[in-house]
Amino acid sequence: MELNFAADSPPLHAIAAAKIAGVSLVTNPTLDAGSPPTLVLASGQRLHGALVVLRYIGRIGSLPDFYGRDAYQSSQIDEWLEYAPIFGSGSEFEGACSFVDEYLLQNTILVGNSLSIADVAVWVGLAGAGLRWESLRKSKKYQNLVRWFNSISAEYDAVLSEFVATYLGRRGSTKAATSKSKEPQSSSSRSTAVENGATETAGSKAFEVDLPHAEVGKVKLRFAPEPSGYLHIGHSKAALLNQYFADRYKGQVIVRFDDTNPDKESNEFVDNLLKDIETLGIKYSAVTYTSDYFPQLMEMAEKLIKEGKAYVDDTPREKMQHERMEGIESRCRSNSVEENLKLWKEMIAGSERGLMCCVRGKLDMQDPNKSLRDPVYYRCNLTPHHRIGAQYKVYPTYDFCCPFVDAVEGITHALRSSEYHDRNDQYYRIQKDMGLRKVHIYEFSRLNMVYTLLSKRKLLWFVQNGKVEGDDPRFPTVQGIVRRGLKIEALIQFILEQGASKNLNLMEWDKLWAINKKIIDPVCPRHTAVIEEKLNEEVTLKDWGNAIVKEIMKDENGVVTQLEGVLHLEGSVKKTKLKLTWLPDTSELVRLTLVDFDYLITKKKLKLLLVLKTISLLELFNTCSSRKMKDFIDVVNPSTRTETSALGESDMRNLKRGDVIQLERKGYYRCDAPFIRPTKPIVLFAIPDASSKL
Repeated sequence: MELNFAADSPPLHAIAAAKIAGVSLVTNPTLDAGSPPTLVLASGQRLHGALVVLRYIGRIGSLPDFYGRDAYQSSQIDEWLEYAPIFGSGSEFEGACSFVDEYLLQNTILVGNSLSIADVAVWVGLAGAGLRWESLRKSKKYQNLVRWFNSISAEYDAVLSEFVATYLGRRGSTKAATSKSKEPQSSSSRSTAVENGATETAGSKAFEVDLPHAEVGKVKLRFAPEPSGYLHIGHSKAALLNQYFADRYKGQVIVRFDDTNPDKESNEFVDNLLKDIETLGIKYSAVTYTSDYFPQLMEMAEKLIKEGKAYVDDTPREKMQHERMEGIESRCRSNSVEENLKLWKEMIAGSERGLMCCVRGKLDMQDPNKSLRDPVYYRCNLTPHHRIGAQYKVYPTYDFCCPFVDAVEGITHALRSSEYHDRNDQYYRIQKDMGLRKVHIYEFSRLNMVYTLLSKRKLLWFVQNGKVEGDDPRFPTVQGIVRRGLKIEALIQFILEQGASKNLNLMEWDKLWAINKKIIDPVCPRHTAVIEEKLNEEVTLKDWGNAIVKEIMKDENGVVTQLEGVLHLEGSVKKTKLKLTWLPDTSELVRLTLVDFDYLITKKKLKLLLVLKTISLLELFNTCSSRKMKDFIDVVNPSTRTETSALGESDMRNLKRGDVIQLERKGYYRCDAPFIRPTKPIVLFAIPDASSKL
């Protein structure tokens, strides 16, 4: 038989029932959104509707009494089938759990004495609730329900484990990840969207992206950050896409540190990047360094010089840039091999003469693509390297070492953001000149967020000027956003929902925080706190009405002892910002500092407005850099951190750093500094609630 359905609404209970009862089905997510599932029988006859299909499977399944022993039991099962959808309702979920738990106190199974499609429907509803059900399952709150759920899971472990992995995903999403074939084929064997199917991650929008020229089991990718800063949200997209393709094609991903600029790099950044990579859940097979290949890279540079495919140039930087822009060949381009080798030795020695030179590839100075106009391969640098010290005086450029190391390490696909598009031809040309095999480039769009800076130089400015800390929660780094309260699962889902799109988009933060809320809301504990300052503001008193605070009385220690105000019962409860909850005045209350953050800049996107004049390229570069920094400083937000004093209930003393909680009627918070002593407040960072803020 063949079960056809819309990819966004598969009949999960029917599919699970078929697997448990040994009913053979071919599943096809081919119908339009909103269409009811259709079961095509071997005779060609058709049945329509999710419950109709489920009942039919109950009647023909191999399990005894799967749809009841008699008419009465069948009717009981029908009642449960009508009740089961309640587990998909957030507001009624726990009430439904409580009802079924109480029922199972007197019953082993839902209907009769054996498993029925009623049990399957409710089991699927719970499994599809994801973290919400898992948290209740661990809490031992509904022991009868958990016992029943676990017994079914254990008895039919083989088929249900496959079902969960295929259709519910790692987080128990009720969305489907469906496909006719269980394993991806090479891209050449894929012909239609129907055959490709769709992949769902934690309730995300369906997408599946092919990797051209990929073969299952033979894909090898690399994530290659420069150890000169912290991993930010833009890097995360590259890392997670590498992991996605490695998983999909049963391949591997390695981490390679592109450590070719000793002026900016350090072991501290290496350690932090590895920490962030592991935080993202990247399962890398090895860690390598470009510096591991410095001897081979130098040999390759010398080989290209001897073959006339590279030369040593001592043209001043400004003039060289001008000549590249205008397509003018350097006077050094015609140097003899002997002269080039002589100057190359001077560069290796770091001599005064060598410091004036660089090695350039001899490509095509007239090519419209300026990246092919004799790019620099090697330059001198006397700064000791963070791994190998002062052993080398010359270092390869990224343009030179990347195509070499990719090929040597057996990388099959190099994922690069589309900002490097013009350099793709350069990458392939250099590999060809080196005589190495071709590595396929796969492009994706860079992840850009509103009100967000990803430039290392600008982020460093905030640290150097005392505006933020290194792992500040206002920074778009992995460490920063995790400290702010973002769950890595939310970041992964947010990035994978975009797929490997090449479209340049400016993304809003509210969508990311909305995903985060769905993850933390079902599992975070609830607490109560009251704000210490409420002066001259209209507030809502819980279970009473509105009032306007006129005076706040405090004792000699600054502790609030009394509030005076006037009732304003005609005021709108909906319009007041503060809803006051009262706590008993006891010594057990704990002091809190509630911290809210705003964006570091006041513009969604920085734009450079510059009138171009007839000036040198270096002057233009310096002018642009100066203007960019001025424009940047002009939009720096002067006030990005707000602190509010509050009092919390006594059990908040048990909070640990990193715990996520909800303060009733105030929002979600992450504990950044737990309780130490009564005079030192607990510090709670506000977690945005889809409010478009970082």
